[in-house]
Amino acid sequence: MRPIRSSEIGSYLYCRRAWWYRRTGVESKNQTEMNAGTELHRRHGRQVLAAALARTLGWILLLAAILTLVAYLAYQTL
Repeated sequence: MRPIRSSEIGSYLYCRRAWWYRRTGVESKNQTEMNAGTELHRRHGRQVLAAALARTLGWILLLAAILTLVAYLAYQTL
């Protein structure tokens, strides 16, 4: 008896027939749409990564600006 994966449960709950087809090895007829969906998810993943990097860079630049301001104000008081 093989273990059941959580993705199989999700597939079964979404469409029992699609789950059965996949389990018996029947190829899907909508490969073009499935490939387009995969590419869409890849692009979205790259956008999420780019947004996270931009946010991190923003925080680093903000910290650098604050440190520069503190150094400038400290130098002015001398």
